Amino acid sequence: MRQFSFEEHYDQQQLSLLETLKVGKLPSAILVFTFTSLFFTVAALLFITFVPWVQTISGAGQIVALDPAEREQAISALVPGRIAEWYVREGSRVEPGQPIARIVDNDPKLLDRLQTQLDLARDRLASAQTALATARLDAERKSTLFADGLVSRLEMEQAQILLAEYEVRAQSSADELNRAEVALSREGSQAVVAPRSGVITRVAAGGTATFVKAGDRLAQFVPDDIDSAVELYVDGRDASLVTVGRQVRLQFEGWPVIQFSGWPSVAIGTFPGEVVFIDPMAGVNGKFRIVIKPVEGEQPWPANNILRVGTNARGWVLLDEVSVGYELWRQLNNFPPEFPEQFGVQTQ
Repeated sequence: MRQFSFEEHYDQQQLSLLETLKVGKLPSAILVFTFTSLFFTVAALLFITFVPWVQTISGAGQIVALDPAEREQAISALVPGRIAEWYVREGSRVEPGQPIARIVDNDPKLLDRLQTQLDLARDRLASAQTALATARLDAERKSTLFADGLVSRLEMEQAQILLAEYEVRAQSSADELNRAEVALSREGSQAVVAPRSGVITRVAAGGTATFVKAGDRLAQFVPDDIDSAVELYVDGRDASLVTVGRQVRLQFEGWPVIQFSGWPSVAIGTFPGEVVFIDPMAGVNGKFRIVIKPVEGEQPWPANNILRVGTNARGWVLLDEVSVGYELWRQLNNFPPEFPEQFGVQTQ
């Protein structure tokens, strides 16, 4: 057989003798890979260019009571004395006016003496008011007689001076009565009662021999039927972008959730919220606190017996829509989200 060399010039007749070139074809796997890669590349470019993405600011926090009056409260002693009896323990449910503890004074006859002082103050006030009424009549009579020339000016002035003295004496007796009533009322408040319905969470250690001062904390109390809110803490870089009224998606601890921060409409297990307050200054941890409440007319939050005060929560404050490509570029460069138009600031 004739030998061929690549250094020689081949004509068409010689090339027809090369049988291998006739059967050689591009492998099908390479074609599939090429077209598949091209398809996904084009799809990815279209995806990051045209698909919208909602920018979010994330933060972690916990559930609190929206009204400060509904948060955990301290029940304090109103008068000094000794704890004589406890009516509750930790976990006890109480109703308005239900006694929590009873405090007695070191002097067992103090209430009797205060009652005696109160009765004496009442008698003094009644006597002073009677004397005042008599002095007023005498002053009016002397003024009339002086006008008719029947008494001297000195007698009229002495009657007016005496009237002023009785007025001061009556006022002093009234003040003494008020002090006696306040003292008796305070000592009568030795029974510490619940301000409203709720649960006792903490009871101060101490038995019936424990002495307390006025203002000492006896127990901790959490009211019922509170309006829940969520407080989140966000970085200072993002806090300036949060405004009152911004919508928030919330995830509660122990609640199953599938979250897509950029597509809140497809998230499962999250709950809507609305920003109602933003701290004007950072806390000790260097972060800013934002308070979020439920949105009326939308999906309600779980009940208070499921989501108790103090339960951890995580939230995403919803900002403006951008493309997925821009969001990827922003994340890679660690840039903040875009400023809303009302701030009049444009990011490069």
